[in-house]
Amino acid sequence: MEISDALPGADLVRAGFRDIENGVESIEALLVQIGAPRLRRLGFDVADTSRYPEDRLYEKLSELHGNAAHSQYNALIRRLVSFERAAECDRP
Repeated sequence: MEISDALPGADLVRAGFRDIENGVESIEALLVQIGAPRLRRLGFDVADTSRYPEDRLYEKLSELHGNAAHSQYNALIRRLVSFERAAECDRP
């Protein structure tokens, strides 16, 4: 399914799908896996590749941002939810 540049967070979701396809467990890939149930309902094909993507994402963010990991995690989740909501409105 095509991801429109007009959708908020499209860059993150697009990068996440690319990384999943390439077998890379990136922040973006984990974010897509967190959103997998809703993304599937929207018509996206999301493979189950990581166990506990929420925990893995937080671990990665902790390594990069230390004590700021929590706020970074919440910001990424907000961007994912914005993408999902906009994609729902963008459906025919």
